Amino acid sequence: MRTRYTLFKSETEPIVIIMVILLVTGTINVFSSSYVLAAMNYENPYYFLQRHLQWLLIGVVACWLCRRMNYQRMRGLMFVGMGITVFLLIAVLFVGTTVNGAQRWLDIGPLRFQPAEFAKLMAVLMGAFSISAVLSKEHFRLDRDGGRVFTPFGSILVMAFLVYREPDFGTACIVFGVPLLMALVLLVPPRRWFWIVPLTVGVAFALGTLQPYRMKRIEVWFDPWSDARDAGYQMVQSLSTIGSGGIFGMGFGDGVSKYEYLPEAHTDFAFAIFSQEHGFFGVLLIFFLFAVLLITCMRVAARAKDTFGQVLALGIIFLVLGQALANLAMVAGLLPVVGVPLPFISYGGSSLIVTMAGMGMLLGIADRSRETPPQKKDAEEPEKRRSRIHVVR
Repeated sequence: MRTRYTLFKSETEPIVIIMVILLVTGTINVFSSSYVLAAMNYENPYYFLQRHLQWLLIGVVACWLCRRMNYQRMRGLMFVGMGITVFLLIAVLFVGTTVNGAQRWLDIGPLRFQPAEFAKLMAVLMGAFSISAVLSKEHFRLDRDGGRVFTPFGSILVMAFLVYREPDFGTACIVFGVPLLMALVLLVPPRRWFWIVPLTVGVAFALGTLQPYRMKRIEVWFDPWSDARDAGYQMVQSLSTIGSGGIFGMGFGDGVSKYEYLPEAHTDFAFAIFSQEHGFFGVLLIFFLFAVLLITCMRVAARAKDTFGQVLALGIIFLVLGQALANLAMVAGLLPVVGVPLPFISYGGSSLIVTMAGMGMLLGIADRSRETPPQKKDAEEPEKRRSRIHVVR
């Protein structure tokens, strides 16, 4: 018998390696994109780097804890976590710190965090619990089992509404949109996507136009140069920053757009600074890393030992890599300007912790799929699994 050689000993090794590369790249980019702002505002060029390293340490601990914890036990803690998250989302509306006109932050001692970021991960957990309950039922009936579906999604809708009130429309779309996408992919036949997707996009567009500043963002999205000095300024500067990087980039630390030309250069638009300093080949490297991360994470989801693990892994993929896709598209002008950070790369403590915790859960799913063979109830024929979904329709 021929011996099969593999590059990695397990499915988790490439995921961890890519995470480390992205985290190191993000840390370097955070310093490069923020030291000018930190020196001017805080008289310490290492201010944002020091805070980023603190959050990174907490994120690594969160990743390790979530990986060690049996994800099946999270079901019992899910509603407790949801209650705490809702409490924090309500608290931020009354005692939160306002920055740039949005009341999204809570201060606990020297730490400042966004409860809305934790609502993203909680929404994925609640969505996975609800969807797996449907898929695990041989004969699902709404009159008998509907509470297991509508209660979690009702809680997700409440969290999304509270985030929307901060206001943070982009994060609210993620909180409700990721579980909705999970349900769309796993429960709804493709022929129904043709009316569900346009309806969902239409509702989101209508909500986005309720505020004048959001409507202005949509207008300048089509033509940023029509108002290049005001509403379209950030998009124009982002595109100019990316284009000025050329093939090989200006070099580490030599990007000029961080000198107060590009707003939010170390947070939502951190990738624009990276593109300017590292050029086309640096951009290709980031794209390649995220593509390989997607493939390896999909393998973990496909080989999970039970339905809940499969759905949860898929939700984490949608959350982490979906945000990456949204941020890259926003920075490149393919989407309107929304407050979506680039996972592992952008500065932001709450976002980094949530990303690391989610990846820890996914690594835990991969670890336990090797420990225990797939359960009999989940090793079903495709016809039987399709019959379950047919009952829901």
